[in-house]
Amino acid sequence: MSIKIRKYTEADLSQMIAIWNEIVEEGVAFPQEEPLTLKDAKYFFAEQSYTGVAEEDGKIIGLYIVHPNNVGRCGHIANASYGVKSGQRGKRIGEKLVLDSLEVAKTLEFRIMQFNAVLAMNKGAIHLYKKLGFTQLGLIPGGFKQKNGQYEDMYIFYKELT
Repeated sequence: MSIKIRKYTEADLSQMIAIWNEIVEEGVAFPQEEPLTLKDAKYFFAEQSYTGVAEEDGKIIGLYIVHPNNVGRCGHIANASYGVKSGQRGKRIGEKLVLDSLEVAKTLEFRIMQFNAVLAMNKGAIHLYKKLGFTQLGLIPGGFKQKNGQYEDMYIFYKELT
């Protein structure tokens, strides 16, 4: 598997939208409830501090965004979201995306990466973040409303970027 992680281009948008919207439609990971249109996606991905994609054989199989978690005196803390195309999951693409995002966040002079809503049922992500040295903070009971209306517990994770 020859996967290249790189900055996205507008030519990638249609494939990125398909991945993003699939995750939004699943309703168990991203907080967004509405799918992105091409117009929305152009703005959304461009406004991030950085948007990266995982490419294999000319096809986009994953993506991530990095942006400030907050503003002002907390603007040194980054946040990120990751998406891997269904059918490609379980191949460590997410790990490659996370590792790349940590390096990118450092170059953007963020000092900390914080994830605000890691679902308790997302055992794969929890395992990965712990493996990569993230610290798990408190549980937020019922912090995430799934598409089916059920509420899922979520954790906050962080890692200092040294």
